[in-house]
Amino acid sequence: MSETPKSEAAAPSRTPWQRHVIDPIAIQLTQGITPEKIALTLAVGSALALFPILGTTTILCLLAGILLRLNQPIIQIVNALCTPIHLPVIFFMVRLGSWMFNVPNTHVGIRMMNHMFWDDPRDFFEKFGFTALHAIAAWALLAPFWMVILYIFALPVLREALRRQTLVRRDDDPGDTVA
Repeated sequence: MSETPKSEAAAPSRTPWQRHVIDPIAIQLTQGITPEKIALTLAVGSALALFPILGTTTILCLLAGILLRLNQPIIQIVNALCTPIHLPVIFFMVRLGSWMFNVPNTHVGIRMMNHMFWDDPRDFFEKFGFTALHAIAAWALLAPFWMVILYIFALPVLREALRRQTLVRRDDDPGDTVA
């Protein structure tokens, strides 16, 4: 029968947030991906995850990850984490786009839009195509600022995480012990 070391037995259980978000990023840091690259992945991924057209964010994140050589697991995790705020952001971008282009707001419900889309897609795009373009314009105006701000805030945090991971690895290295 083997005994587990006290440090493993006393370790608290990991939360889902730690297991599915923090740990993959920490693993990437220890595998040589730079904090700068991870910060860029977080910034670009979150901006694309909030693109104001439903059903497009996964492919946008995939393409950006390929073109910019970003970490695909991290960018898709960020995309998934932004899902709860995606609809409110779309609503905000539609309102901002309407304001930017001086277009009066129309009050149309999601159900009505869904029925219009399936009943007559051409009519749907004629009525809402410019609304979508206005929302995209609003997003395109704000997304670069969002990416810069997130990059600036994420980079020192990731550098500190790398520094701590490096210290932990040095402490755990059995080659450092003296006989």
